[in-house]
Amino acid sequence: MKLIAQVRLNPTPEHATYLLETLEAANALCNRISAFAWENYLFGKFALQKALYHPLRADTGITAQMVVRMFAKVSDAYKLDKKHLRTFKSHGAIAYDDRILRYYTDKEAVSIWSIGGRLHIPYSAGERQKELLQYQQGESDLVYSKTSKEFFLLATCDIPDPDQRQTDEALGIDMGVTNIAVTSDGDIFSSESIEYTRKRYAKLRKALQQCGSKSAKRHLKKMAGRQQRFQKDVNHVISKRLVMSAKDTNRSIKVENLTHIRVRTTVGGSDKRAKYSNWAFAQLQYFLAYKARMHGVKLEQIDPRYTSQRCFVCGHIAKANRKTQDAFLCCACGYIAHADINAAKNIAFWAAVKPPIVTGRLGQPS
Repeated sequence: MKLIAQVRLNPTPEHATYLLETLEAANALCNRISAFAWENYLFGKFALQKALYHPLRADTGITAQMVVRMFAKVSDAYKLDKKHLRTFKSHGAIAYDDRILRYYTDKEAVSIWSIGGRLHIPYSAGERQKELLQYQQGESDLVYSKTSKEFFLLATCDIPDPDQRQTDEALGIDMGVTNIAVTSDGDIFSSESIEYTRKRYAKLRKALQQCGSKSAKRHLKKMAGRQQRFQKDVNHVISKRLVMSAKDTNRSIKVENLTHIRVRTTVGGSDKRAKYSNWAFAQLQYFLAYKARMHGVKLEQIDPRYTSQRCFVCGHIAKANRKTQDAFLCCACGYIAHADINAAKNIAFWAAVKPPIVTGRLGQPS
């Protein structure tokens, strides 16, 4: 399993200048390669390398392996879109491999190639990041944060997978906009804090944009990405709690397959659209998936159809069962529950073992 370890570089002012110049030179090289690729409709890494390698090496003085990495960066960019000329920001991230970057985990330092030659730079990392670095293998991205004026390395680490546990029961998780996640155990993780933060930052951004002063623009720059980072942290916390709950009770995890959910649903009103578009379900499911794999917990995706309309007790399905956003009342057996908890129980139990009982026009099972 591949995970990313993030470490913060602690360069001297001179080394920081060299790193910045390296980013600028490498991305300028990418723009030259991209312009050639666009003009000649030549997007393959090896085709570009064959056409441009020697001229670029002679012109730029950039080390051979860095030039090769930039061919790969341009080629990967055109894999996403060949209809537009791809351009690269001067301080965009660049990838290093083990020929031009080496970790000294015992000294907590790296040896990294730059325009100014090889630099030996100490780094800072948390305990978890240090554990991951023991398995560092493959590329690392050099990233410059404009807000904090700091350099980071995002290292690819290949972690061995633990044995997957054999389980008979599952923890069902229902995901939504109002409640980020609700479990079949009855645990509810509300989106109230995320929605409050979203509205607060949206209101502040609007006020600063209307002001338009230099101070306001500085403030806008400073607060860029804060809400996304807050939401990412919330998703990390929730996913970890869910995985550990399943692990401690020796259960697997079942979630709805929400692929293309934004295409299948429509939401009216600008405020509702903003709230809905802010729903980071894909990120939460990704965090769940890799954390579950890391702890040997099996994760399954199930068909989301009828999970919110089916009665967990008798299996009766009807739209009328879902009285409100929170309330579930079965028209057939009278079972009353929190709607999301009922859905989570359906995900855990009904989705795997029982076929749906579809309601006919008169409200009776057909």
